Amino acid sequence: AGMNGTAIENFVCVIFNVSFMNCTWHVSRTASEDTQYFLYWKTSKKEDFTGCQSYIKDNYGRHTGCRFQNVTIENKRAYFLVNGSTSGQSIQSYKKMIILISDYIVIEKLTPPLNVTVNCTEASHSCEIRWQPPRTSHVKRHACFKYQIVIENK
Repeated sequence: AGMNGTAIENFVCVIFNVSFMNCTWHVSRTASEDTQYFLYWKTSKKEDFTGCQSYIKDNYGRHTGCRFQNVTIENKRAYFLVNGSTSGQSIQSYKKMIILISDYIVIEKLTPPLNVTVNCTEASHSCEIRWQPPRTSHVKRHACFKYQIVIENK
């Protein structure tokens, strides 16, 4: 339902600091200034959708994103729905089910590696650097991480 071309575009979610998530989108090019969008989401088919509690707004006051806290997506799936309303026309809904492991709609910005230690010995002219993987919302396998070390002489 809704006029063609009125749904949101470029829907992206970013998880950061393990349990925070921002989802953003672009307003439809055909949307009027009084168009308003509403985001709902859930992490299983059986649940009811939950509405956004903290919207990000553009200069016209239109919702262009949502901030979530205490996000846990245990089963690796999330279901999103964005619908809208305007005084002049009906708005197409945007629906998307994402799988965290394989879908690029959700990006996770990782924390730095934990407990980094450096031990250098003058006798052997060598250093040992150790760390633990960063905290993450859903990646459990340490083999998934690749690291790059940049050593600068001071």
